[in-house]
Amino acid sequence: MAAQRELYDAIVIGAGIQGCFTAYHLAKHSKKILLLEQFFLPHSRGSSHGQSRIIRRAYPEDFYTQMMAECYSMWAQLEHEAGTQLYRQTGLLLLGMKENPELKTIQATLSRQGVEHQCLSSEELKQRFPNIRLARGEVGLLEVSGGVLYADKALRALQDAIRKLGGIVHDGEKVVEIKPGLPVAVKTTSRSYQAKSLIITAGPWTNRLLRPLGAELPLQTLRINVCYWQEKVAGSYSVSQAFPCFMGLGLSLAPHHIYGLPSREYPGLMKVCYHHGNNADPEERDCPAAFSDIQDVHILSGFVRDHLPDLQPEPAVMEHCMYTNTPDGHFVLDRHPKYDNIVIGAGFSGHGFKLSPVVGKILYELSMKLTPSYDLTPFRISRFPSLGKAHL
Repeated sequence: MAAQRELYDAIVIGAGIQGCFTAYHLAKHSKKILLLEQFFLPHSRGSSHGQSRIIRRAYPEDFYTQMMAECYSMWAQLEHEAGTQLYRQTGLLLLGMKENPELKTIQATLSRQGVEHQCLSSEELKQRFPNIRLARGEVGLLEVSGGVLYADKALRALQDAIRKLGGIVHDGEKVVEIKPGLPVAVKTTSRSYQAKSLIITAGPWTNRLLRPLGAELPLQTLRINVCYWQEKVAGSYSVSQAFPCFMGLGLSLAPHHIYGLPSREYPGLMKVCYHHGNNADPEERDCPAAFSDIQDVHILSGFVRDHLPDLQPEPAVMEHCMYTNTPDGHFVLDRHPKYDNIVIGAGFSGHGFKLSPVVGKILYELSMKLTPSYDLTPFRISRFPSLGKAHL
């Protein structure tokens, strides 16, 4: 019984990419840590699975672009430690109308932050990427350092590194109760633990853990369609043909971004997705598709037909993942309003994977009561003024 009550410096709940990087930073600083995951690893129930994610510095907000500078060096460090490639530079092509305000804001941010980029006219785009068909007035912004992160390899590399550093990873253990205090007590389906601090990185399950602790965040959990499209000529949109990752901004058909990655993970198939989805309980993620799912795929089919003529305009493979969105699309990186040894990392809104090295560092700093490396004003819970006393 004594062994079950072993005291950890920190317990991290949720072994997605944010939880793994948090545990990695804790273990690197010789902390005695436990990483808990409710499903058996690897799994495809959350937000961090699959083979690929886009990495980019191209953001409208300076603070993300600034954070990405350190993220790139941390990804390189993890690559070096793991001895395996985790990032491939392809460039990131942003497509939009010349007057698109978001495109202009991103270009201004890249210029201010000294990030290498090229503005491409319609003519230059046609010459450079002949297998993209443009709408009249569309231009491009190419961020040179953008590319692909190999997501599944990154998760494996981190979990291996955590264990090598002396951290403990327990999968197949669902948290059923958290008792705040010093120490905080965590009960799972298997046993009970104690820790000086607790970090919750539970993705779409965040509010299920927070509600009994008297807090609830304005999080929307969405099921996203991850669609792959068959090349008419194999390799025409491949990494080997120097085809970039891309994002379509402010397209007339689509209220949300459309993004794509060059074909690699499935031979002859290109990943093109809609950066939005449908409300879904994470426990019921695999229930039959909603009508709005079909609408999303219809939007994508129209984009593929109009912009990527060398792809078949119907998806060949469709998978799912979860987004956990905040109202403003920015993360929550903060301490619990009442219990300062409980730290929350949540609401990554479909763009957190690339930023996870720095997010993990910040959550480590918060849990150890260190001065955060970044200004956390954009990420504080207090920015949601509509949260009344009932929610906190």
